[in-house]
Amino acid sequence: MAVLAQHDLQITRRRVQPKPARDEVWQRGLIVVIIAYLFFGLVMPLAMVFTKSLQTYAFYPEQVTIAFQMPDGSHAEPRSLQDWLDDSGAEANDGLRASERTRIQIVRIIPKNARADVESFRVTDLSADGGQLLIDGVPSEAGQSYDVPRAQLGKVQVRPQVSYGLGNYGYYFSQPSLFNSILNSFIIAMIVVVIVVPLAFGYAYGIMRTRMRGKAFFRLAATVPVLVPSLLPAIGLIYLFGNQGILTPLLMGQSIYGPIGIVMASVFFTFPHAMIIMIVALSTSDQRLYEASEVLGASKWRTFWVVTIPGARYGLISAAFVVFTLVLTDFGVPKVVGGDFNMLALDIYKQVIGQQNFQVGAVVSMVLLVPAVVAFAVDRIVSRRQVAIMSAKAVPFQPEHNPRLDSAMLILCSVVAVFILGILAMCQFAALARFWPYNLTPGLSHYDFSKVDGGGWGAYFNSLKLAVLVSTIGAAIVFLGANMVEKARGFQIGRTILQFLSMMPMAIPGMVLGLAYIFFFNDPANPLHFLYGTMAILVINTSIHLWTVSHLTASTALKQMDKEFEAVAMSLKQPFWRMLSRVSAPVCLPAISEIWLYYFVNAMTTVSAVVFLYSPQTQLASIAVLNMDDAGDIAPAAAMGMMIFYTNALVRILYSLATGRLMGRLQAWRHR
Repeated sequence: MAVLAQHDLQITRRRVQPKPARDEVWQRGLIVVIIAYLFFGLVMPLAMVFTKSLQTYAFYPEQVTIAFQMPDGSHAEPRSLQDWLDDSGAEANDGLRASERTRIQIVRIIPKNARADVESFRVTDLSADGGQLLIDGVPSEAGQSYDVPRAQLGKVQVRPQVSYGLGNYGYYFSQPSLFNSILNSFIIAMIVVVIVVPLAFGYAYGIMRTRMRGKAFFRLAATVPVLVPSLLPAIGLIYLFGNQGILTPLLMGQSIYGPIGIVMASVFFTFPHAMIIMIVALSTSDQRLYEASEVLGASKWRTFWVVTIPGARYGLISAAFVVFTLVLTDFGVPKVVGGDFNMLALDIYKQVIGQQNFQVGAVVSMVLLVPAVVAFAVDRIVSRRQVAIMSAKAVPFQPEHNPRLDSAMLILCSVVAVFILGILAMCQFAALARFWPYNLTPGLSHYDFSKVDGGGWGAYFNSLKLAVLVSTIGAAIVFLGANMVEKARGFQIGRTILQFLSMMPMAIPGMVLGLAYIFFFNDPANPLHFLYGTMAILVINTSIHLWTVSHLTASTALKQMDKEFEAVAMSLKQPFWRMLSRVSAPVCLPAISEIWLYYFVNAMTTVSAVVFLYSPQTQLASIAVLNMDDAGDIAPAAAMGMMIFYTNALVRILYSLATGRLMGRLQAWRHR
């Protein structure tokens, strides 16, 4: 009886388990679709990069024999191609590393005088797997012999064979010029961190902790670098400190092309990122701590080190890692002003574009990925601890009037603002000057992009198209994915996987993701190969590259919504899509609009993530700046960079005007 009772209980338990409602089925389906989107747009391409880094190609001439036809029609004793190489003292492929595209013609191995009177040759593939030869473009079969007429011997090529191992890593670390790029990148990144983080802290301190004048102006000036590609400040520095720059004597004989130029340009484009983090860190201070310090008789200086710095330490650490990662993974600055100073991101470009050595490029990508992942992981840990120390009873800090401190912070902020706006103004002046430095009369001749290589106005309109598509499609998918993670019912495994995949892109440098897309989407065997070279692949690449920040923004907004909204919707039997469209989206509209703007601005300025993926039909404005600079058309490059700035600035202004009215209507419920 006890056994039967237990059996009945198990049956009852199985029967009372609720089946997923229709809403839950749809939600699970959406989660699976978004996971698939991130899987094929992120995980699979990265797996291909890792696989490529392990591929080593080598020739095996001892596995190919050739026999000369005798006058009587028979064939002489076959000799291996290795024997011919030994006789001549030569090496296969002239001793260079072979790649998957490398080929060697047999006529280059066998001397011309040795085959002068031979009318036919018999070549044999002795390998176990075949493919050692290309006979008129067709791979040879294992153990097969081929009779080749004299006139066709030039079409017979030896192919390298692939193996897997750590040989490419050994080669990379054994090359001083390549290995030094790691040291160079770390040194430059650390120098920029040491410069930017204190400057950003002081700048943010002036805005948040003093009563100096012009706070709104300084906050706006500090965000200018976000609106331009990293190539543009490097171009501005060339006009300021280059061979014919207006401030070149200030370098005292040093060149802007190298570490000095990289550091200066990196300070320019990383400063707003650190400044924003520091403003957030300093905005969460508790007034009560400062009052307690004053009551205990502590000096202003001691209060600063005991209260202010500890309260902002997580922001300082986070800013340091963000700046470090940005410098380490940036491609634009060292490409323009790096000169002969190698950097990791530039190594990837040189190996892939310059030498077509995809395997070594993949190795550099994996090397670059390690510090980026470590920095991201530490930053996430720091961010979580920062949230944990916030108090619900904290009293917002109110700065006191301090003439000396206000004046000092005003001077600091003014110097930084002049540095930022001065470089941008120099770019604008260079774009207007007719012929630097001999004819400085302003004109618009450099904006006639049809006269220079780089894509012309078509590249600019392609960038506009990409920005609109990425911002609209990306914002919609990201918000939907974040909503599924935060608000979906059940399916915890799927939601966890989606959350994990959503956090991955932040740790992936743009150059690595772009190279990964070459390996994955350019494979003819891939059913998604049709996307390669189209605008669609640029949209996918850019939206995924910028995914994490957008996802965190949407998740933060959704977490602020009370769970009672979902409970009420369920009690009224409303489908989730109606809850999403009528409640979640309007409530989170400020976050959605910020995501849209973030996508638009970054899609206009991105370089590293798309430098490997554009085609003649999909060339972008940021890539046009790069190509114009390569061709020596620096002034048109500055003009195109300024067009990107005009566009982003205009969109930001229109965004402020449009969202101001829209928020007033859709967010009226927040005000009484």
